[in-house]
Amino acid sequence: MSKAPRKNRDYHVVLKLGDDVSTDIIYPGRFMATVLPEETPQYAFADLVDFNTRIKKKEVQPKSVIVAGRNFGCGSSREQAASCLKGSDFIVIARDFARIFLQNSINLGLNTIICPGIEADEGDELEISTTQVVNQTTGKSYELVPLPQARQAIIDAGGLIPYTRQRLLKTKR
Repeated sequence: MSKAPRKNRDYHVVLKLGDDVSTDIIYPGRFMATVLPEETPQYAFADLVDFNTRIKKKEVQPKSVIVAGRNFGCGSSREQAASCLKGSDFIVIARDFARIFLQNSINLGLNTIICPGIEADEGDELEISTTQVVNQTTGKSYELVPLPQARQAIIDAGGLIPYTRQRLLKTKR
């Protein structure tokens, strides 16, 4: 059962960010004492007060899209940066991701999409397939860079722990 976006489903852009969005912007270091996945979402983008307030009030729907430029998730290796986004069930589409953030995202099952040419603004509707993102608002389409099959399988399973559990159960049968 795939949890990745399926073709012909529209997704709403709720936040547009630029290049070099650090893990400290995503999950400020002053909240590092909070590590439980069910608690981290309340601190997502805490310094972007209006957006964070919308998250806390549950005004941001699951499967909402964050669009960013290059090097999303740069900085520290804090897993909470991916955890807080996963906890709110965001989809993150960026031109590219910082290496450690991308691996943390895969391990936690956060839906991350590499789309080097992506252009979208807050409020735009995106159609996401396995090969491209179509901005329904502008009519433009952008090719995406698929993750290796093994990494996508981990995301589809909901993260490394559920993926490993599934594999062990299959082996046991």
